[in-house]
Amino acid sequence: MDWLISAIGGAVVVIILRDVFHTLWHPTRHGGLSRLVMTTLWRLSSRGRRKRRAAGVAGPLGMALVVAMWALGVAVGWAVMYWPHMPEAFVFSSALEPTEHSQPVDALYVSLVIVGTLGLGDIAPAAEWLRVVAPLEALVGLALLTATVSWVLGVFPALARRRTLALRICHLRRAGVADEQLDCDTGATVLDALAADIARVSVDFAQYPESYYFYDGTGDTSLARSIGYAAELAERMGRAKHPGARIASSVLGAALDDLASVLDERFLRTGKTRPEILGVYARDHGGGM
Repeated sequence: MDWLISAIGGAVVVIILRDVFHTLWHPTRHGGLSRLVMTTLWRLSSRGRRKRRAAGVAGPLGMALVVAMWALGVAVGWAVMYWPHMPEAFVFSSALEPTEHSQPVDALYVSLVIVGTLGLGDIAPAAEWLRVVAPLEALVGLALLTATVSWVLGVFPALARRRTLALRICHLRRAGVADEQLDCDTGATVLDALAADIARVSVDFAQYPESYYFYDGTGDTSLARSIGYAAELAERMGRAKHPGARIASSVLGAALDDLASVLDERFLRTGKTRPEILGVYARDHGGGM
């Protein structure tokens, strides 16, 4: 029975590590548990009168909750492994009575000390197998800390690229560029650069899906609000006389199709056409098209 309980704890650890792997290191997947946390928080924040203000903290708060879930899940899983083998498989300091410090809370304490690499030493593993398993928990704790820092450092540059793209589209819109001004080599270059930026954002959404749940507001840095103008440019320049401009508009249209596909497959799941998908994306982020 003791080993069955320990096996349950090991299963909890495996589930958490699988979620960490798919969220942080698999380029086209999103962990099931982390996705559930992020989507639930996003939907809750999008309700009510203060939905815009609440949506603004959904992304950062969601990431914090996911990291807390991972850390607590690992600690609890290892604690469940330790508990059935206390006190006989552990050594205690002279100030502690082993039979009085062998409860589940004590197992959780030991697990937290090990995963946090605190090394307090008042309760330490003595059994041979625990002297192997416990350092593994410490290594997992260090890996989780490093992975979390890498996650944050990856998500926020992705957000900066998305907001920069939105601002660039707004600049084009405010400039009131006419069709004849884009119907040339320079116009083709502008459209090509815009398509490249949209493709980069599509990759960001695929690689860092949690970035979707960061609200950009309704200003010029909101891609949900501005992406419709990029689609309008692609349609307008599809009738250009300059062959380079027509090719660039086709590339821009393809980039928009890819963006809509990523948004629909990973977040919206509407099964609709590109204009409809972009419209749903705009409404989901509080922007109109």
